[in-house]
Amino acid sequence: MARSDPDPGDARRALVLHDRPLVVNLIELTLNHGLFLVRAVATAADAKNVADEWKPHLAVVDMDHDESTDVLRVLGASNSLRRSATPVLGLARRGDLATKLRAFDLGVDDILAMPFSPEELLARSIVITRRSSGIDRPIVPTIRLGEMEIDIVNRQVTAGSSVVHLSGIEQSILYLLASHSGRVVTREEILDGVWGTDFVAESNIVDRHIRGLRVKLMNDYRHPRFIATVPGKGYQFIPTFSNAGWDGPSGREAGPSN
Repeated sequence: MARSDPDPGDARRALVLHDRPLVVNLIELTLNHGLFLVRAVATAADAKNVADEWKPHLAVVDMDHDESTDVLRVLGASNSLRRSATPVLGLARRGDLATKLRAFDLGVDDILAMPFSPEELLARSIVITRRSSGIDRPIVPTIRLGEMEIDIVNRQVTAGSSVVHLSGIEQSILYLLASHSGRVVTREEILDGVWGTDFVAESNIVDRHIRGLRVKLMNDYRHPRFIATVPGKGYQFIPTFSNAGWDGPSGREAGPSN
């Protein structure tokens, strides 16, 4: 999978605390493609080492993590109503008012309920760092996955002159699969990552959305170019593929607009 690497001298630095590799990979893919450099940690001790050495511009902290309060203390936010020395975007599995108030009381700058959409995570991260640093940049990021380019904010995929418009769920599924490029992601992991653990799903909801995504990407499951089915396990993003078939004689769009 190819993607643009941030310029170390120009990119924002983001520290991520989360104990689920699935979520960490998704955050890294979303942020680390030209706007942010990302370092992930699993403990408060690791967070302190990275914060002291690296001086991050942003911290993305799982508020349900056992050591989240310790990490906020390291960042200068815990048990304080003032803004932290390092601005913090908190992630919470519950988006109720009590959870948000607790997070704000601990000093986070913003709170995002999980599961989150890639565009919302990116937009909030940019706004938080813009607010704290005064650096103003347009929120028009793109990411390349092989020969496919994704405009995160506008949910638009291009390859050659062909254009595909994705729904929010389709984009989230694509990002989740791409963040685990070459590895199998189970249906249960997709449900958890895109709809959340509390969502009561229809038995085929993941398969239906995968089918719709494949139609838009012109991906035949028998000869997959982007998303492969692993029987009895789940789905796998293919990091390298042929661009053949995207550009017709008229260069028309390769799928309906949502």
